Amino acid sequence: MVAAHMTTIGIIGAGHIGSQVARKAVELGYDVVISNSRGPETLADLVAELGAKARAATPAEAAAAGDFAVVTVPLKNYKDIPVEPLAGKIVIDTNNYYWERDGRIPALDNGEATTSGLLQEHLPESKVAKGFNHIMASDITTDGTPTGSEDRRALATASDYPEAAELVTRLYDEFGFDTVNIGLLEDSWRVERDRPAYVVRQNAQELKDNLAMATRTV
Repeated sequence: MVAAHMTTIGIIGAGHIGSQVARKAVELGYDVVISNSRGPETLADLVAELGAKARAATPAEAAAAGDFAVVTVPLKNYKDIPVEPLAGKIVIDTNNYYWERDGRIPALDNGEATTSGLLQEHLPESKVAKGFNHIMASDITTDGTPTGSEDRRALATASDYPEAAELVTRLYDEFGFDTVNIGLLEDSWRVERDRPAYVVRQNAQELKDNLAMATRTV
């Protein structure tokens, strides 16, 4: 296992979730290379706040620099994610489908695809895992508790690659959360928007119960 201080996270997307993941990661000792669609210079204030362990870059540079990556862009922009620099890497996908923002995506409306599955198709050489998609951004830095805490909040992941789910599980634990592994990406719809597990505070058993209650079309 790589020690946290030796690990660089490439973050593609510097909105609410991306900036919060960056804050917590830096606090834990990770190096962070963060990017957005508008250019590194627009991230000067955030990088100044994050300190010496963070720097701003382009999405391609962040993808290349990261030992693993967090993709947290509006779903409608997922095809803009650089493919080649992420080949062979684990990619944590925080995407949610907001049709009001993203436009209608029939494969999602019809229950034939998942948000993270779409990203996996776009990144065929990467190992995509769902993560941080069903927690309010502000809670990422405030709701975590130590390993073994009673009623510890749990978050879900899913991946077609066990090693990707394991990395998310380790990161969740470092961030202060238990993990429930849904299984393959094709089942990750259970934690998507408007389902029982979405953005509610739940411990591991409650999360399992909420995942089980989910129905495919909402």
